[in-house]
Amino acid sequence: MTSKFDKKSLQLHKKNNGKIGTLVKVPLKTRNDLSVAYTPGVAAVSTFVAEDSRRAYTHTMKGTTIAVVSDGTAVLGLGNIGPYGALPVMEGKCALLAAFTGINAVPLCIDVHTPDAIVDFVSAVAPTFGAIILEDIAAPQCFEIEERLQKLSIPVIHDDQHAIAIAILAALINSLRLAKKNHKDVRVVIIGAGASGIATARLLHAFGFLDIILVDSKGIVHKKRTDLNPIKTKMLKITNPQNITGQHADALVRADIVIGLSEPDSITADMIVSMAKNPIVFALANPNPEIDPAVAKKSGAYIVATGRSDYANQINNAIVFPGLIKSALDLALTSFVQEHFIAAAVAIAKTVSRPSPENIIPSLFDKKLIPNIIRAVKKVSKKT
Repeated sequence: MTSKFDKKSLQLHKKNNGKIGTLVKVPLKTRNDLSVAYTPGVAAVSTFVAEDSRRAYTHTMKGTTIAVVSDGTAVLGLGNIGPYGALPVMEGKCALLAAFTGINAVPLCIDVHTPDAIVDFVSAVAPTFGAIILEDIAAPQCFEIEERLQKLSIPVIHDDQHAIAIAILAALINSLRLAKKNHKDVRVVIIGAGASGIATARLLHAFGFLDIILVDSKGIVHKKRTDLNPIKTKMLKITNPQNITGQHADALVRADIVIGLSEPDSITADMIVSMAKNPIVFALANPNPEIDPAVAKKSGAYIVATGRSDYANQINNAIVFPGLIKSALDLALTSFVQEHFIAAAVAIAKTVSRPSPENIIPSLFDKKLIPNIIRAVKKVSKKT
């Protein structure tokens, strides 16, 4: 699907050869400048850092630089378009980090696609960076890759999992407050059991949601199914407590919340009508949501959110990862834990001073957003 921004975006990228470049921080105009920044002076810095690798955070780019790594197997709503197709998206993420936090970010789009090869690559380049964002790597191998990379001494986060899950939780906190419902009493249906759906279910469970139903392309994930992969089988420990069977239409009957992380037009008006009173509908498929927001509202939805900027209540990982990564570098974290993610979600929710059905989530341009996330993560880090 084309948009009104396509032509302008193509022109912008061609004119500038992409969106980012290298900024030299020190003067290089005289022989003396060269002697201090490069040889012979740099030898003293190399020796100093080699003696204690932690000094790399203060004397090299490591303390202010991250890598955004993708193999291009699950890019936006475009699917497996490869590393070249992924590069403009990774550049965009790096540009957001630079613009909103001052972090230097480097896109690394790689033409290797097995968990072993990706883990080896990231492990090899890790000494240069203070954190790694994994991006647009297809499920289910994205779970294995992220888990194996937790052995590194820097945080490694798969953005498609955790950042979107944090944004969803933040939006739900405000939505439930408006609907006057308790998170422990509601039923949540998550349509889509990929990276985002699995991570969202895990985070909601960690927050205290008790009734979560996960739905994949074949229907509700339940104990009688024999076609589940190990990840989905493991998810049964925290989802579908009543072992409901059927398709996603069955799951939505009397459900309080539906979170769409699947395909356009997969939720119908009748499904919204079948939900509980004041249903909350997050139709987050991009670029086209699972249901048109106007149709959802007409069918009785109390709150509707999408992943698009041209509708109210845009839920997007861009409101999460800049603050999350900035806090990781400020604290020189070695890893993230669920407590960090929950704290970030609560901070994002509180950034909206006066929530309304059309305003449940802050904009990336809200000047309080990133500082609030950083403070929340730092508070958790002091406790843990």
